[in-house]
Amino acid sequence: MIQVFLQAESSPIASFLPLALVLVVMYLFFFRPQIKKQKEEKKFREEIAKGMRIVTNSGIHGKILEIQEHTMIIESENTRLKIDKAAVSKEFSATYLPKEEKAAKKEEKKSEK
Repeated sequence: MIQVFLQAESSPIASFLPLALVLVVMYLFFFRPQIKKQKEEKKFREEIAKGMRIVTNSGIHGKILEIQEHTMIIESENTRLKIDKAAVSKEFSATYLPKEEKAAKKEEKKSEK
């Protein structure tokens, strides 16, 4: 009878293996892409320059007139708005240009080099 209980016992490592596998899969599919996206957003916010056309998180389109430490002033339809840097979603010119214009810009960059 004691031999039956001894044979049924499994190693502790085998019981933690599925949990470890689930954690690895979660990291690869959930956390890693999110970290990458955050790095790209941070890099974009650091590269923001005066004169860029941007779109805010709330959908306001404008041109940057002035940049301060945590805020910026944008012009939208002859109206000046003071917004937080974190409110900038993306660059308008890079996101919404037609494919032909994007290709032309790439050609210009190649010819400059």
